[in-house]
Amino acid sequence: MDVVIVESPPKAKTINKYLGKDYKVLASFGHVRDLPAKDGSVRPDEDFAMSWSTDSASAKRLNEIAKAVKEADGLILATDPDREGEAISWHVLEVLRQKRALKDKPVRRVTFNAITKNAVLEAMKSPREIDASLVDAYLARRALDYLVGFTLSPVLWRKLPGARSAGRVQSVALRLVCDREAEIERFVRQDYWLVAALLDTPRGETFEARLTELDGRKLQKLDVKSQEEADSIKALLEGASYRVLSVEAKPTRRNPAPPFITSTLQQAASSRLGFSGSRTMQIAQRLYEGVDIGGETTGLITYMRTDGVQMAPEALEQARQAVARTFGDRYLPDKPRYYSSKAKNAQEAHEAIRPTDFSRTPDEVRKYLDPDQARLYEMIWKRAIASQMAAAEIERTTVEIEAAGADRKAVLRAVGSVIRFDGFLAAYTEVKEDDSEDGEDTRLPEINSGETLARRAINVTKHTTEPPPRYTEATLIKKLEELGIGRPSTYTAILKTLEDRDYVTIEKRRLVPQAKGRVVTAFLENFFRRYVEYDFTADLEEKLDEISDGKLAWKDVLRDFWTEFSGAVNDIKGLRVTDVLEALNEELAPLLFPPREDGGDPRLCPRCGAGRLSLKLGRYGAFVGCSNYPECGYTRQLGENGAESGDAEAGLDGHKVLGTDPFTGEEITLRSGRFGPYVQRGEGKEAKRASLPKGWTPDSIDRERAIALLSLPRDVGPHPETGKMISAGIGRYGPFLLHDGTYANLESVDDVFSIGLNRAVSLLAEKKAKGPRARATPAALKELGEHPDGGVITVRDGRYGPYVNVGKINATLPKGKDPMSLTREEALELIAAKAGKTGKKSGRGKARS
Repeated sequence: MDVVIVESPPKAKTINKYLGKDYKVLASFGHVRDLPAKDGSVRPDEDFAMSWSTDSASAKRLNEIAKAVKEADGLILATDPDREGEAISWHVLEVLRQKRALKDKPVRRVTFNAITKNAVLEAMKSPREIDASLVDAYLARRALDYLVGFTLSPVLWRKLPGARSAGRVQSVALRLVCDREAEIERFVRQDYWLVAALLDTPRGETFEARLTELDGRKLQKLDVKSQEEADSIKALLEGASYRVLSVEAKPTRRNPAPPFITSTLQQAASSRLGFSGSRTMQIAQRLYEGVDIGGETTGLITYMRTDGVQMAPEALEQARQAVARTFGDRYLPDKPRYYSSKAKNAQEAHEAIRPTDFSRTPDEVRKYLDPDQARLYEMIWKRAIASQMAAAEIERTTVEIEAAGADRKAVLRAVGSVIRFDGFLAAYTEVKEDDSEDGEDTRLPEINSGETLARRAINVTKHTTEPPPRYTEATLIKKLEELGIGRPSTYTAILKTLEDRDYVTIEKRRLVPQAKGRVVTAFLENFFRRYVEYDFTADLEEKLDEISDGKLAWKDVLRDFWTEFSGAVNDIKGLRVTDVLEALNEELAPLLFPPREDGGDPRLCPRCGAGRLSLKLGRYGAFVGCSNYPECGYTRQLGENGAESGDAEAGLDGHKVLGTDPFTGEEITLRSGRFGPYVQRGEGKEAKRASLPKGWTPDSIDRERAIALLSLPRDVGPHPETGKMISAGIGRYGPFLLHDGTYANLESVDDVFSIGLNRAVSLLAEKKAKGPRARATPAALKELGEHPDGGVITVRDGRYGPYVNVGKINATLPKGKDPMSLTREEALELIAAKAGKTGKKSGRGKARS
């Protein structure tokens, strides 16, 4: 018997069915070792020696793997077919060697691009050794990321209190977001007018033509700059006669795009389905690992972390057969289409993302999938099919029209397009992610050269130029890919890191840089510019690719990088904080010192009129303050246009006035701070504050709810036995009752404001009967049905956040996961993973006879 190692339990279960009783398939549950988050994990002075650590759960799994390998005939490493998969196999092998579990047993590495029976069995026939070059590239990447993070972050903490950390790739992605924000701030809007004529052909059909030339001068989009000029042109056109100068029809062909790669899948899922990058990859992972179809678990798509755009020869043939079968022979080109990647440094060793079997149409598999899985599979199937279809044939017609007045002339143009043959568009059409026009024109009526046209109306419309849009997750991924920064497996992690560090927020799917993120970016651009330059980061990625190709030695790349980087860090260590702040004052002037309404000096203190405003640093980050402190205590938060906050240390980002307190007359405001949204009564250090409890959103807070929060703890009434007051409040672990030192949990925040004396007395009595260590089980937020092993699966909100429960198994939800959107399949995966860590059985289990 051979032991086979894969990453996940679902994958292990499926592959075990394919391979049979002669194999034992075990899951590593992803990476089994990592660099400890402390100094010394990578040691440049020891030729970049690296220390790896294993957490308790991974150590237990590795012991189980080692035990199984000792009893087996051989080891097969079957982790994913990318760098991360190669690294996991290498780590497992290294640990097994340290444990002396292998002895002289054969070790083989196999990879498959799809989890289907045929793909797995074929892979078993072609084993290889672990790719040392891929492992070296992984080691170089981990070492680089560690050295940048653990060398640069302490500099940030000393020079910019409140800054979280910096990363090699994340900092460059953040710079993109911040640069776009600065571009938006610098943008000066311009008004312009467009002039168009509604014209009738001799056959009575109406179409629109736009002004393109006036008195022999070509007009650009912004050339008509005033209403007066537009009205003058309108008067000319209203008195003019119209004649067709020329009609030109040009046939064009539009070819399909290649099948999806990781980045294009995330972009399309964002624009078409509204999925975040992480959600897209989560669903794709499930489709890759397989779903139950007719009693057998089958992978529906190929591996989803790839930047290769080709399909395997057998897949090409399958796709062509599906095109002919579904759309007809006319939609099938004479020969297969082959694609090459346009992305910088693309690694095309793997296939594009495609269905494992093109005969499984979206309609056929829909009944086996949840709605989101079905939508993503349909998109992948259609894009892959379209990539092997005939070009769309489009006829584009351009009509030039002369408008002749008494002494002036103008030229108008009408453009239209007609799809003569839809080709691949019958299967899949692109949806643009940005805010630009889609460029598709309307169909024109029959228009002949030389004929006279009748004027129906002249339309003048005013327009204003718009700044470039903020990035979405999809457009940022596209930009990173174009620049050659990051890799398919890293994009979602990059975005999540920026969110977790409070460097960006997502508003209406757009990435908005926060003040903290902009300060960090400005600091890096001023003092470590080379390391946030796009070309530098892309060149480093290219070197990592050359390592994976065996063209460069990984430690040589590390030495070259570390020599310059460590020198730059040493140079900055002696820099005074005042020098840093002055540089940032200049770099971030539009954010820190917005123009004043009276046109005065934006850096002049509005309170004392003598001090100069400057960026200052507090415990919770940066704020703007007066140079005359402590005589003048004026402060405001970054981005506030002159509004005084009165409490710079609170870390506020602006506030919303909700009204006044009826008892104190103080203003009540809704604010956003370091630890999330909260309400505040009054100003200054003595102001009363209360954080919003779980489930309460800023949009739901009005004056009454704010007053209720600020009045906590609430007196419920005196206990009938002791006469001591029972109070209700919201603490670190949620809503509670308190009486004479005894706490009892409440099920919901609403109970804090509504619970009566009798119910409070009963809950306190129940808590006392259970003993001091008893803890109430949180109420179920949602039921997801029965577990296969028995027991109801529920979603609950505990003291450490939302989790899924069945029997004695509690599995924490991933950070940022909405508990109300959790599906049964996702819950089963979390429970299986938790059960594997703890050794407990999922569900109730079977009763003993």
